[in-house]
Amino acid sequence: MQTIEANSQSKTLTEKQRLALISLLADDDPAVYRLIRSKLLSYGSEAEKWLHAEILSSDPKLRRRAREILEHRARQRADEAFLDYCGRHGEELDLEEASFLLARTRYPEINCDAYTALLDSWASELQARLAKSFSPESKLDEFNRYLFGELDFRGNEQYGHDPDSCYINQIVDKRRGNPIGLCGVYLFLARRIEMPIAGIGLPGHFICRYQSTKSEIYVDCYRQGALLTKADCVKYLLQSSYGLVEGQLSPVSPRRMLQRMCRNLGTTYGHLEETEEAARVLRYLETLTR
Repeated sequence: MQTIEANSQSKTLTEKQRLALISLLADDDPAVYRLIRSKLLSYGSEAEKWLHAEILSSDPKLRRRAREILEHRARQRADEAFLDYCGRHGEELDLEEASFLLARTRYPEINCDAYTALLDSWASELQARLAKSFSPESKLDEFNRYLFGELDFRGNEQYGHDPDSCYINQIVDKRRGNPIGLCGVYLFLARRIEMPIAGIGLPGHFICRYQSTKSEIYVDCYRQGALLTKADCVKYLLQSSYGLVEGQLSPVSPRRMLQRMCRNLGTTYGHLEETEEAARVLRYLETLTR
């Protein structure tokens, strides 16, 4: 172990030393595994090259641990990319791009281009259907019929204990999500077809709003696109413990919406007592609130 320690500091290993280090990754002693894992991580991208060969190893423990370290490194890079994006963009950041960067911090292998193409295809189909609708209400009815009827998007009643309800890729895959995640999908499609829809951050809930010069209609995506009036929203606020405060029915900026997505995710990890994951999300929030 002293030899490994010395060479770790110098960042050079002979082939023999490298093979010895890798073999110890499958050691039954948890303390040895933690030490070897730490040493491998200290070699950064160089160690990734070594570990890629081990994911085909005949030793199942070695395969599993090699994959875990590679995933850890991939998530580290995804964290850096997300934090860098949040640090470089202001209130009007691209929420769709940011949502997929956030998803990569948990699922680094996802193909974001494939999801973009899927959303494009849904929007194209939706636009063709909306061509037959004229009033705002009929357009929203058709929008909701397609998204919540045919595509079967709906709220996950257990979203407070399910992190996947917060990640956009999982929401699209499972067609289930929390209120703000479903609103995200709604907004991404609405932007493609140029419908005047914005996110509205009610306390304790999140909805969308369609607004033109003549119409103001609220959409509850968590309840399969239920259409609401402004009076309905005011009633909700007055009957809740939150009360009515000026600005509660104003659109939320993309950055504030991303903050809320992260806050919900952190709360979910807190409920599950996943302290390491909750700490990761806290880093995101610290960057977003600077």
